[in-house]
Amino acid sequence: MPKVSAKEIWLDIHKEAHHFSCAHFTIFSANERENLHGHNYSVRARAQCTIADSGLCFNYNELKDLINVLCDSLDESTLLPSLSPHLSIRNEEGYVCADFSDETMKFLPRDVKLLDVRNVSVEELASWIITKLVAHEKFQALAITRFELTVSSGPSESATAIWLP
Repeated sequence: MPKVSAKEIWLDIHKEAHHFSCAHFTIFSANERENLHGHNYSVRARAQCTIADSGLCFNYNELKDLINVLCDSLDESTLLPSLSPHLSIRNEEGYVCADFSDETMKFLPRDVKLLDVRNVSVEELASWIITKLVAHEKFQALAITRFELTVSSGPSESATAIWLP
């Protein structure tokens, strides 16, 4: 029988506060996209770690706070993918203009968040959020041996990004 270590665990963090509401459209090709619409996204984190002598893996309030900050930065925004080969984004006359195919969409700058992604999808959002998290100095100080972050746009669609140190 293999030896099982009760000190290695998965810590699951899924708080009500770990959500954001935003508008977006998915781009399918150079001339096909969804209509602008919104989602109420939720974020779930799983950290693999070792239980320390204190009976804790780490102060997971630090991780919760980092996730809250990222969710808050996306909340109540129109998300635009700055790396899309099919979307051109420019500032003109006090507006953020997004040119797609033969359309120009105009947004107030305060309502837009540009993300360094190719598309605004659960896949790209999970990847974007986990990249921002693991780059943070406070995250790097946590005793995490494997980390998973899931972004859900509803009960039937989600994507999980994985980080291994």
